Amino acid sequence: MKKSNGLSDKTSDIILVVFCTIIMLLVAYPLYYVVVASVSNPYDVYAGKTFLLPSEFTLKGYTAVFADDSLLRGFLNSVKYTVIGTIFSVVMLYITAYPLAQKDLPGRKFFSIFFLITMYFGGGLVPTYLVVKQTGLLYNMWALFLPGGVAVGNMIIVRNYFQNNIPRDLIEAAEIDGCTKLRTFVRIVIPLSKPILAVMVVFSMVAYWNDWFTALIYLRAEQAPMPLVIRNILIKSSASASQASTISGGYAELNKLTEMLKFSSMIVAAAPMLIIYPFVQKYFEKGFMAGAVKG
Repeated sequence: MKKSNGLSDKTSDIILVVFCTIIMLLVAYPLYYVVVASVSNPYDVYAGKTFLLPSEFTLKGYTAVFADDSLLRGFLNSVKYTVIGTIFSVVMLYITAYPLAQKDLPGRKFFSIFFLITMYFGGGLVPTYLVVKQTGLLYNMWALFLPGGVAVGNMIIVRNYFQNNIPRDLIEAAEIDGCTKLRTFVRIVIPLSKPILAVMVVFSMVAYWNDWFTALIYLRAEQAPMPLVIRNILIKSSASASQASTISGGYAELNKLTEMLKFSSMIVAAAPMLIIYPFVQKYFEKGFMAGAVKG
C-alpha cells in the first residue's frame, strides 16, 4: 500500500526509525562519553583513545570527589533545597495559573500583563541583592525561593492546560452541587491536572538541583548545595595542581587528578535527575503537549 507521495507506509516507518535513532545517538553519546571519560585515563581521553570504551579503567576521580566531607553536606543541602523549592514553586504556579485561567476573573487582563512584564524586565543582580538583604533573607535558604517564586513561563503553560483540558461544565456542576471554589480546586482540578503537575515538578527539580549561582551569592559556605560544593572542589584541585608545578613529577599527577574530577563531578551532579526522570517521563510528554498553546 502506497501513500500519495509515492512512499509506502513501511518505507516511511523505516526512514522515521532511522532518523530518530540517529538523533538519539547524537543526543545520548555526549553523556555516554562523559561517563566513559570519568573512569578513564584523562591523557587517553585527550588523545582520542576513549571513543567507545574506557581506557585504563580507574575510579580515582570518584574517590577524590567523595573524599571531601563537604560533598555529603552539599548533597543533603541540595536535596532539602530541591524538595522545598519544588513544592513551593508548584504551589505558587497553581495558585496563580488557575485564577488566571478563569475568564470571569476581575482584572484578569491586568494581572496577565503584570506577570508578562516580569519576563522581560528585571532590576538586575545588585538591586535584587539589596532587596534580599533588607528583607532579612541573606544567609537564609528562602533567598533561593522567594525572589523567583513564580516562573512566569511555566505559569503560562499551566494556565493553558487549565483552559484547554479542565472542562468548564465540570467545574460549574461541582459548584452547583455545593462545592466551594477551594474544594473544587483541590478535589477536581488538581487530580485532573496530574500530567502538567509532573512536568512542573520535573522543571522545578532540575532548576533547583542545578542552581549554584544563587547559593553562591546569598548563602554561607556550609549552606552550599552540591553543584556549588563540586565547583569549589574543582577550583581547589586546580589551585593545588598549579602549586605543585614546582615539585618534580607532582604537577603531572595532580593535573591528571583534576581532569578526572571534572568528568566525575559531572556524573555525580547529573545522576539524581537522570535516575528520577524515567519515572515521570510518561506524564512529562503528555502534560507538556497538553499545556502547549493551541491554535
